[in-house]
Amino acid sequence: MYNFDKIIERKGTNSIKYDRENIEDSQLIPMWVADMDFETLPEVKDALIKRAEHGVFGYAAVTDEYYQSVMNWLKDRHDFLVEKDWIITTPGVVTALKLAVRAYTQENDNILILKPVYYPFDASIELNNRNVIECPMVFKNNRYSCDFDLFEKCIIDNDVKLFILCNPHNPIGKVWSQDDLYKMGMICKKHNVIIVSDEIHMDFVYEGYKHYPMYNIDESFKDFTIICTAPSKTFNLAALQTSNIIIASEKLRQMFIDEKSKSGVNDPNIFGMEACKAAYTYGSKWVDELIDYLAGNIQYMKDFFEQYLPDIKVIEPEGLYLVWVDFRSLNMNHEELEEFMLKKAHLWLDEGYIFGTGGSGFERFNVATPRSVLQKALEQLRDAVYGIKG
Repeated sequence: MYNFDKIIERKGTNSIKYDRENIEDSQLIPMWVADMDFETLPEVKDALIKRAEHGVFGYAAVTDEYYQSVMNWLKDRHDFLVEKDWIITTPGVVTALKLAVRAYTQENDNILILKPVYYPFDASIELNNRNVIECPMVFKNNRYSCDFDLFEKCIIDNDVKLFILCNPHNPIGKVWSQDDLYKMGMICKKHNVIIVSDEIHMDFVYEGYKHYPMYNIDESFKDFTIICTAPSKTFNLAALQTSNIIIASEKLRQMFIDEKSKSGVNDPNIFGMEACKAAYTYGSKWVDELIDYLAGNIQYMKDFFEQYLPDIKVIEPEGLYLVWVDFRSLNMNHEELEEFMLKKAHLWLDEGYIFGTGGSGFERFNVATPRSVLQKALEQLRDAVYGIKG
């Protein structure tokens, strides 16, 4: 059994989550960026220590053993059969998104995203002088869905060249069904739209749901889809900058490799590769226990809101360790809500409005933290809400 209740002091460790802002508030609890507060599995630490003890850190090659560990993980956890030649390493998925935007589109081309969505999608498009085309999702009965007629209309009306998919979808926690993915893929195929599928959260799926890699939906999707994966979210290895981009199409793969070379993007460093290999080789039981613990945190959070704050609605996640919560009943604009969270509730969250259309009035909570921390955070929130309601 792994101990996810263990409290680890992270302040003063060059942590973006805890040290990025100079906020003088001893009560402040950071629950914003997708960075877990848990120790990674022991085998990863052992692998890093062993490599460090060697003492020589010259140029490193990506080995067959590394590729095999990635292929084994995807096959065993997701029934996703990947060939070695399909795997292109990058320092991160956001890096890969930007490379894909440059490799597969031209300046002023239009790129489609579903909203609300992870905000670096917008930045990856706009920083490269392309245009964001938003397809707002339908929010009904506390659930999100895609309006496929609108999805196709957005593509046709704007001559969309590229669609960036998020699956599981950050921030709303939706795990797209086979039928949803098939409809998206067939619409994109019909209109010659390339798909970049960000599947970095693929390992976080809860009971009753299943993650389907895009290649497993229809064989033809391999011709126009690239899939972005990484161990960074699953094992909390973001600072080791290692991701694996799966590109079955030889044409798309070579275009991506060419852009990677032109942009001066290197392979991951030796520590990232060692960590990834160890995680994917030894981490299955650790992930199983982690998902059970996270499911317990989510249930605790749901029960807390139902008992103390029933007007505030938790959007139950199907995947992710990020929970999307509807605070519109407080009748605050997004500036007021952000101020309330920081100054009254003493919570540092990702504000809903930064995820774009449909996000204002919502907050994203990172619940990958010991339950005692989650409890304290929710109690602070409850007391703050009671304070404004009298």
